[in-house]
Amino acid sequence: MKAKHQRLYLALLGVAAIAGASGLALSALKDQAAFFYAPGDVAKQGLPLGRAVRLGGMVEGGSIRKLADGVTITFTVTDGKATVPVQFKGITPDLFKERSGVVAEGEFRPDGRFVASNLLAKHDEKYMPPEMAGKMAELKPAAK
Repeated sequence: MKAKHQRLYLALLGVAAIAGASGLALSALKDQAAFFYAPGDVAKQGLPLGRAVRLGGMVEGGSIRKLADGVTITFTVTDGKATVPVQFKGITPDLFKERSGVVAEGEFRPDGRFVASNLLAKHDEKYMPPEMAGKMAELKPAAK
C-alpha cells in the first residue's frame, strides 16, 4: 500500500472515530438534559410528564407550608400568568423565601403537581450578603 493511501485511510478512520465518540456523548447527554419551563409555558403547552425539567418563577407570597414530617415543604411558583404547586423534600437554600426567584429541578405528576428534587434560589442583581452590607455601611464616609 502506498504511503498516500495509508494516510488517507488513517485520516478517514480518525474522522469516523471522532464522529462515533460525538454520537455516543450526545446520546448520553440526551437523557440528562433538563428543559426549562415557566408556569405560563406549562399552562399553554400542557404537562411534560415523564422527564426531568426545570420550573422557574417567583415563590408566591404566603404559599410556603411545612408538612408534619419537618423536611417537606409545599409552595406555589408563579410567573404572573399562571401558577404551579411545588413539593420539595430536603433542606432549602438560604436565599429561598416568599416573593423571590426560584428554579426547581424535578418532574411533573399527572395531578399537576411539580415534585422537586433540587431547589436553586435566585436573587436580583442588587443583592448583597448581610455581612458585606454592614461592612459597606462602615466604609462610607459620613455626610457633612
